[in-house]
Amino acid sequence: MSTASPLPPAPRSSSGALAAWGIAILVIATVLIGALAPARHPAPLRSAAEDPACLEWSDGCKVCQRLADGPACSLPGFACQPGALQCLRRREG
Repeated sequence: MSTASPLPPAPRSSSGALAAWGIAILVIATVLIGALAPARHPAPLRSAAEDPACLEWSDGCKVCQRLADGPACSLPGFACQPGALQCLRRREG
């Protein structure tokens, strides 16, 4: 009969260190994937003034038209508070 003694259990601190390293590697991998993955950016929205299909636009204070010589705008009222640009007339087709 052999009297081999069983191996002592591994110290708890090594399993805690292994878990900490695993969490650290997981966090680093997640950050790297987020930084290196290609981002999908939607096409930027054009304002009515930048849209070549918009022939007339307004912000509630002044009205602008796209002419052959370039845009022409009316003068705003004295106490007008401008709002968001809206396209009033678009090119057909």
